[in-house]
Amino acid sequence: MGIKDYRKELFVSIGQSEIEIALQEDGKLVEFHREITKNEFAVGDIYLARVKKILPGLNAVFVDVGHEKDAFLHYLDLGPKIKTISRFVKLRLQNNSKYQDLDSLKFDKEISKNGNIKEILSVNQIILVQIMKESISTKGPRVTGEISLAGRFLVLIPFSDKIMVSQKIKNEKERNRLKEIIKKFKPNNVGVIIRTIAEKQGEDELKQDFENVLERWNQSLANISGIKFPKKVASELNRITSLIRDLFNDSFDTIYLNDIDSYNEIRSFIKVIAPERLNIVKLHKKQTSLFEYYGVDKQIRSGFGKIVAIKNGIYLIIEHTEALHVIDVNSGHRMDALKTQEENVLSVNLDAAVEIARQLRLRDIGGIIVVDFIDMHSSENQRTLYNKLKDEMKKDRACHTILPPNKFGLVQITRQRVRSSTDVEVREKCPSCHGSGKIKAPIQILDNIENNLQFLVEKQQEKKLTLLTHPFVYAYLTKGFFNIKRKWMLKYRCKLKIGYENSYSFLEFRFFNDTLGEINMCTYMKNKHNSPNYFNQ
Repeated sequence: MGIKDYRKELFVSIGQSEIEIALQEDGKLVEFHREITKNEFAVGDIYLARVKKILPGLNAVFVDVGHEKDAFLHYLDLGPKIKTISRFVKLRLQNNSKYQDLDSLKFDKEISKNGNIKEILSVNQIILVQIMKESISTKGPRVTGEISLAGRFLVLIPFSDKIMVSQKIKNEKERNRLKEIIKKFKPNNVGVIIRTIAEKQGEDELKQDFENVLERWNQSLANISGIKFPKKVASELNRITSLIRDLFNDSFDTIYLNDIDSYNEIRSFIKVIAPERLNIVKLHKKQTSLFEYYGVDKQIRSGFGKIVAIKNGIYLIIEHTEALHVIDVNSGHRMDALKTQEENVLSVNLDAAVEIARQLRLRDIGGIIVVDFIDMHSSENQRTLYNKLKDEMKKDRACHTILPPNKFGLVQITRQRVRSSTDVEVREKCPSCHGSGKIKAPIQILDNIENNLQFLVEKQQEKKLTLLTHPFVYAYLTKGFFNIKRKWMLKYRCKLKIGYENSYSFLEFRFFNDTLGEINMCTYMKNKHNSPNYFNQ
C-alpha cells in the first residue's frame, strides 16, 4: 500500500533575522525549520573552491569555500568523474571556447573506489564542489564532487549519461515509460534521476521541469570564470521554495505567508509548476502573528523539550549525546483492565512509534537514534511494532534505516543528517545545575572558597578581601562568635569581609579586593562590580 496523502498546510513566518517554516499534516505539526535570513551556506550550493590542505591519513582534503571553517572533502565523495570535471573547470577558466557546454566533452577514465586522494588533487587546485552537509557544531561544511541540481520531478546530474528511477516507483512498466520519455530530450553528458513524484506524470510536465533545471545548470556554467576564488556559482532554491518543490502535491491545501515579497515569489513558483493550484497561496494580513493566529506556536512549545507527552499518560524522554540520540518510552499510568499486560504494552508502544516518527521529522534529528520501547515477550508483537514504525517513517523524506528490535528490546535507527537538528528551548536551564539536575555537594563549596582564599593571599598577596556568597552560605560562614570566617582570618593572616547577594546560586561566590574590584580567578584581572547588599564587619 502507498502512503496516505495527508492534508498539508505550510506556514511561513518571515522575521527580520530569521525565517520559521512549519508544516502540518491533518492539523498536526510534523516539520519545523528555523533559518538565519542571511545564511550564505546551504545544502545544494555549488562553489568553485580552492584545495587548502591534503590529509593523507584520512584520504581527504580541506577546501576553502569561503566559510569561516574549511569544508571537508573525502575521497569517496569525489565521484567517479572527478578527473573529467577538473579538466572541464580548468578549460573553462582558460576561456576555452570549445567547452561552453557538456555536449562535446569526452570523459576521462573513472577513478577507482579505493584510490589515493593525493594522486587526484593538489594544494591550491580549483575544483567544483557542492555542499552536502551544512556546518554542524565545530565541524565545517561537508562537500562532494558529484554535482546535482534538483527539480520538482527530476534531478539533473552533469557529467553523466545515466537515467535512473527512484526505487520507490515499483511498477516496472511505469519505470520504463519514464525512461523512454527522458531519452527523447536528454542531451549528451547529462544524467537524470527520476524522482518518486514523477510517477504518472506526462511528457510535457517532465520536459518543462527538465528545461527549468537545465537552465539553472547553464547559468552555473556561465559563472565558472574569473580569477578570485572561492566563488559561488549556483545557489540552491531558498528553504521555502525547496520545501514546496519537494513536498508539493494535490494534497497540499494551503500555504500561508506573512511577507508580501515571499508571497509573490511563491506565487510565481507555483504558477510555473502547477498554475491550477495558484489559489492555495494565502497572505496573512491580520495583526496577530501568523503562528499565534493558527495555533502553530502552541504546538511548537509542546512538541519540543526533553519530555514529550503523548496521550493517556504515555510520554517520551528524548536525550542527546555527542555519539547518539536516545528515546525512552514510558507508559505512565495507562492500563486497560480488560486487556492483558502484553496487549497493554503493545498498545503503548504502537502509540509511541507514531510520535517517535513525528519527533524525528519535527526536530530533524540525524545520526544514530536508539529507542527503548517497553519490553514485549511476543515475537509477533515485536514484528507488529517494527512494521508500524517502518510505515510511519515512510512519511520521512530523509534517508533512514531501521533495524528490528534486538534481544534487549532496543530499536536502532540511522537517519541522514545534512544540517544541525532543530531545537527550541521550552524551558530555561537551572542556574545552579546548568540543566544537569545535579549540583556539587555543599561541603565542597567550603573547600573551593578556602582554596581560592589561600591562593589570593599567598600567591597574589591580597591581604584585604571581600567575599560575596549566597545568603545561606553567608549565614553558615558567619554563624557564632568563633566562626569559619574568623578561623580563615587567623589561619591566613588576612582581613576578610563576607557579604551576600540574593541573586547568586547556592554554590556561587566571588572575591573582591579592597577597592571592591571583582577578582576574576581565571585571568586574575580585576573588574568593577556593584557593592554587596550587606557586609559582616
